[in-house]
Amino acid sequence: MSAQFPHARPRRLRRDPALRRMVAGTRLHPADLILPLFVKEGIDEPRPVASMPGVVQHTRDSVRKAAHEAAEAGVGGVILFGIPAVKDARGSAADDPDGVLQVALRDVTAEVGGSIVVMADTCLDEFTDNGHCGLLTESGDIDNDATLERYASTAVAQARAGAQVVAPSGMMDGQVGAIRAALDGAGFADVPILAYSVKYASAFYGPFRDAAECAPQFGDRSTHQQDPAGSVREALREVRLDLAEGADAVMVKPAMAYLDVIAAVRAEADVPVAAYQVSGEYSMIEAAAANGWIDRDRMIMESLVSIKRAGADLILTYWATEVARKL
Repeated sequence: MSAQFPHARPRRLRRDPALRRMVAGTRLHPADLILPLFVKEGIDEPRPVASMPGVVQHTRDSVRKAAHEAAEAGVGGVILFGIPAVKDARGSAADDPDGVLQVALRDVTAEVGGSIVVMADTCLDEFTDNGHCGLLTESGDIDNDATLERYASTAVAQARAGAQVVAPSGMMDGQVGAIRAALDGAGFADVPILAYSVKYASAFYGPFRDAAECAPQFGDRSTHQQDPAGSVREALREVRLDLAEGADAVMVKPAMAYLDVIAAVRAEADVPVAAYQVSGEYSMIEAAAANGWIDRDRMIMESLVSIKRAGADLILTYWATEVARKL
């Protein structure tokens, strides 16, 4: 056999760790990673999220510490989610200058601004008493255009509080354009928009809704988030629309179940592409590891490498600080 195929020896480049490292086609860097952080109003100590082992709802003090640790590890960015003590139908706390998210943005910017990118999730679901991403009509449907006004006001409040990047996640039609116009009009033309352009109505978000306390009180989000069975063409249409409205970077969410979509978006877009390794992806690995069914560390790295290999430039992951330290 060796005489017949003297040159067909791909294993030559896999023979030892140094060779494998030298020829690796996919490389992770700490700066590729973005750490999601939850901050809850009115608590005195970090509160563990039962469905996400190792993740907590932070206090003002602990979120500063977590951001500092991420920056020290070389993580590229943090993205903040706020959980107010009081919610209402408008999500009034979302653009309140003294609301939990704006306070946290000021705190974190003061702590680590300049050494790590401080980002804000721009949506209403954490702030509405019904858990939906926008304002509702009398019939209980989301009013797309009225919601855009709230997103625009929220983005400006976040920029004023120090957010270096705003990330609209509500999947409302026209959200990027409305936010861009509002930021520009308020003097924040230099604040980039990372658009959640391709966000699926996914079952993988369950644990996140515990962390952000944003489970819908009725119905679901299928009218605005994409159908998991939808075509890649639909995803690319969403990306093109957001780019035309002024998105500076685009995101695919979730990540591992949509690697084909990440690859297609990477081929389409000429801006940075992010992917969100969501709570369900995180919790499944943590749960399997806790039961001794998998090698936790190898699984974490393999999952991130697969997302990177599919074409993501940036990865939002709850393991960002841990992985950055190892890298």
